[in-house]
Amino acid sequence: MLESTFPVESEQLIRTIPDFPLPGILFRDITPLLKDKNGFKEAVDLFVDHFKGRDIDYVVGIEARGYMLGAPLAYAIGAGFIPVRKPGKLPYSKLSESYALEYGTNSLEIHSDALGSGDRVVVVDDLLATGGTAAATRRLLERLGAKIEAFAFLIELDALKGREALVGTDVVTFINY
Repeated sequence: MLESTFPVESEQLIRTIPDFPLPGILFRDITPLLKDKNGFKEAVDLFVDHFKGRDIDYVVGIEARGYMLGAPLAYAIGAGFIPVRKPGKLPYSKLSESYALEYGTNSLEIHSDALGSGDRVVVVDDLLATGGTAAATRRLLERLGAKIEAFAFLIELDALKGREALVGTDVVTFINY
């Protein structure tokens, strides 16, 4: 696990909201971080510094906050960007995978022609909780034949053990709760 090098003042821009979206959930809200030009830059720079020079073909962002960190990463390292979306958002032929959340179930989709066999990808999202979303994304990418170089998250909720859903894959996080 990567040690957090995220500046304390920027980490303080992550707001904790109790009982959202359901009672008992502590939601880690990164919107104040995204709003702050220095905090947002520092967050993106952590990802860029870790993945530059790693010969990544595509950054795969998980809807929706994974787009906010993944798209600037893709741009900075010269990779393409592939969105993984919630159901009903993609207009072309797609693959779908269901997964369990800590507060329900959902599914994710990707275009069936988004990636080819052997494409080297890094998957980005804002937060690793139970690992259900990431594991569903992993299954989608494996079905397309992509080579997953790493999963990268700004935040990891250690107590929910999401890393266990990604055993055998490099997992990079920068802030741990």
